[in-house]
Amino acid sequence: MDWQELKKTILVTDSLPERAKELLRLAAVRDGRQYDGIQYGFSTEYVAGNYIPLSQRRPSVQTNLCRVVVEDAAALLFGESHWPTIKAENEGTSTGLTSITSHAHIPSVMMEAAIKGSVGSVALLVEAVDNEIQISTLESAYLTPVWSASGQLESVTQQYQITGADVEAMGISSPPENRNVSYWYRREWTTTECRVYAPWLVSDTEHRPSVAADLTPAPHGLGFVPIVWVRNLAPPARVPDGECTFERAISTVIEGDYLLSQSGRGLKYCSDPKLVLKAGGGDPAGGEEAPASQGGAANAIVVPPDGDAKMLEINGNAASSVLEQWRELRAIVLEQLHGNRAHSDKISSGQSGRAMEMMCQSLVWLADRLRLCYGEGALLSLYRMICDFSIALDGGIKVGGESVVLDASGLALEWPPYFPPTDGELLQLAQGLVTAVHAGILSNETACSLFASKIGGADPATEWARVQEDLANANLQAARKRDADLAKGDRSAAAAGRTQTHQVTA
Repeated sequence: MDWQELKKTILVTDSLPERAKELLRLAAVRDGRQYDGIQYGFSTEYVAGNYIPLSQRRPSVQTNLCRVVVEDAAALLFGESHWPTIKAENEGTSTGLTSITSHAHIPSVMMEAAIKGSVGSVALLVEAVDNEIQISTLESAYLTPVWSASGQLESVTQQYQITGADVEAMGISSPPENRNVSYWYRREWTTTECRVYAPWLVSDTEHRPSVAADLTPAPHGLGFVPIVWVRNLAPPARVPDGECTFERAISTVIEGDYLLSQSGRGLKYCSDPKLVLKAGGGDPAGGEEAPASQGGAANAIVVPPDGDAKMLEINGNAASSVLEQWRELRAIVLEQLHGNRAHSDKISSGQSGRAMEMMCQSLVWLADRLRLCYGEGALLSLYRMICDFSIALDGGIKVGGESVVLDASGLALEWPPYFPPTDGELLQLAQGLVTAVHAGILSNETACSLFASKIGGADPATEWARVQEDLANANLQAARKRDADLAKGDRSAAAAGRTQTHQVTA
């Protein structure tokens, strides 16, 4: 079974457009639900005497390699030690956006967006509740964007199905018999307002949607659509979806799942093989209808001279061949998806950051591509939109309990290394920077910025401000000079002692 055949078994609503159906099928693979529409389990071989083909049985082993690669890439992109530093011309802007990043949980939102968007696209909804920024992700399968000629979002329409019980939860009365009936729910974001429509029955194909005044909030008047549209592995354009991260490898993953399932089934048969008896005319067990005996040597089966007995089982060579084929399939999948092909049991503990990066080079290349669309594209656009919110809202936005207005001029991201350096690498870098500063080919501020960026998790601007404070502290500088003189004296005494020892020995 390949992906073209499997996607026919994934249940999606017929009333949805083809683009939404395709994205929902890919989302099922991403979430590990791609086999849920297959009726029979893998151990079900016969039903009413009819053999069930493998393609109509759910595999008992699911590797979920597509999800593994997506999560690894998202962790390398927006993990705790991989979050970028915000740069801006106005120091208050970078400080305010850093605070908003923490309070609005933007790292976890962007991690979720990178995983959801792996099917082709994802949307980030920005809202202001009591002038505080809130950000959430929206599944793009239910969204229809419209762009202007200049490439700016003009509107985004969201439409999906809910039940009658959900309609009642909104405070809208509906007949009791319709609690389990499907309704359409629709809302639309424009540059001036967010319109919410009254739910209507899916079966009513002639219905014209109407705006529900009691559900529609007041016009926001921002002058832009408060949604950041992200195209996966592709630059911004007036096309909704980019490339799926894992679609090209789905067929190979399906082959591997069924191969491992069949291998497990064969090993179980090997542990408890099926006995086949070929009885002759003089069967001592009592005729052709005699039941087969079970057990070990104490319950030996006696067959006539012209009879025969065999065990149906798989040998060890066949099992090894299956596992070898699975390793090849796994390598093909990870090569297609640019995943991490390194085995954890073959990695030594003392690996430098550069060595780890070279070992995971394919995954790093994938993360580099994702940085362009989710980092330089989506995250920067999100920060600029937050700055626009602070200008459009009366009184600005709240940051740490204070209302501020943020300027997006010179906004940029500074990314940390993918793998943190070891202590030895940091020592070599520090020694090299000190030498460069003393030689006059590098400034103290640049050296501080380089070292803070290499460490990861430290803001270079904040570290340089702290360094300047330390340099202005006379007591601290005097203590450092005293410690340096003492250390120099100890080294001189140690060197003299070694010289005297050599002379005495001679």
